[in-house]
Amino acid sequence: MSPFLFWFFAFLMLAFGAAVILNRNPIASALSLVICFMGLSALFMSLDAFFIGIIQVLVYAGAVMVLFLFIIMLLDLRVEQMRKINLFVVGGGGVVALAFFLQIYFVIRQLSIARLPFPPLRATKVDDVHSIGSLLFTHYNLPFQIIGVLVLVATIGVVVLSKRELR
Repeated sequence: MSPFLFWFFAFLMLAFGAAVILNRNPIASALSLVICFMGLSALFMSLDAFFIGIIQVLVYAGAVMVLFLFIIMLLDLRVEQMRKINLFVVGGGGVVALAFFLQIYFVIRQLSIARLPFPPLRATKVDDVHSIGSLLFTHYNLPFQIIGVLVLVATIGVVVLSKRELR
C-alpha cells in the first residue's frame, strides 16, 4: 500500500472516530463508527490480512452496527440536550492528550527499530480462510454450534421483546 493510502485511511479512522464521540445524534455516531470500521478494514487488507479485513466488514460494520441501530431505534433515543461546554475540562483533556502524544513521540524517536520499514510478509501456500475453516469445523465444532444456538435464541428474544401489543 502506498503511504498516501495508509495516511488517508488512518486519517479517515481518526476523523470518524472523533465524530463518534462528538456527534450528539446516536444514529450519526453509529454511522460514523461504520466508516471507522471500513477504514480499519482497509488497513488490515494493506497488511495482507484479507480474511480479517473481510470479517471486520461483515461482522463489525454489518452485524454489530445493525444491532446497534436496532437498539437505538428500539429505545427511541432523542438528540441529547445541548449542554454548556466546560472549558476547564476540555482544556485539561487537551493537555493530557498533548502530553500523551508527546510522550509517544519521544519514545518512538529513541527507538532505532521504529525507523526501519516492516519486513515483507512470508508467502504461505495455505490461505487464511481454509486454515480457519478447518480448525473451526474440526476442533471447535461444538462451541461453534452452541454459539449459533445462543445467537438464534437472542434474536428470537429481541423480536419477542420488541413486539408491541395492540390495544
